[in-house]
Amino acid sequence: MMPIARFPLSKTKGLSFYKLMGSGKPGFNPAPDWSTYGLLQIWDHEEAANDFFNTSPLFKKYKRNSLEQYTIYMKNMVAKGEWSRANPFQKSESLDATVPFIAVITRATIKLNMLRTFWKYVPTSQEPLKNNKDLLFTMGIGEVPLTQMATFSIWKNKEALMEFAYKRQEHAQAIVKTRQLNWYKEELFSRFQPYKTLGAWGGKDVLNNN
Repeated sequence: MMPIARFPLSKTKGLSFYKLMGSGKPGFNPAPDWSTYGLLQIWDHEEAANDFFNTSPLFKKYKRNSLEQYTIYMKNMVAKGEWSRANPFQKSESLDATVPFIAVITRATIKLNMLRTFWKYVPTSQEPLKNNKDLLFTMGIGEVPLTQMATFSIWKNKEALMEFAYKRQEHAQAIVKTRQLNWYKEELFSRFQPYKTLGAWGGKDVLNNN
């Protein structure tokens, strides 16, 4: 399903950017989870996305070959850095101030000579995520195992995200180490406003918790 999707996605109207990704086991474990895959897409407008999910033969095939699908519609709030030598995200002009949730994608290509150092430090930097009541969802995803990795997370609100990112010692130290060791060949940090969902994750809607 991963390689055969590239051609139909490249021909999909209204789709300006996409990434097919596998996932890691819980805890940002580098070992692959062969049961779960991600598809990141940037659409010119929501109508094109709706048409894809409702009528695309490719997405219908995904549904036939999977037990569960969960789709999250998001608007970009901010994005810094590059993904495949460019920043594909543009800040939305229609953000809704009444939506508290924040989704985050952090993505990087790790330098080969820094792989061992990076993965050795990951358990320490991710420690504050354990049993974090303000973290609604998190998963490690990536285009290429070990070297091209990303995290996707959803937080209750901005305050919860800021608490984790800058006030928790473990993650703050990870930010310092990133600057000191320069272990990324390319990196991108982006925040989004999730505003609509389809399907379920583990039998539930993550945003509505039901």
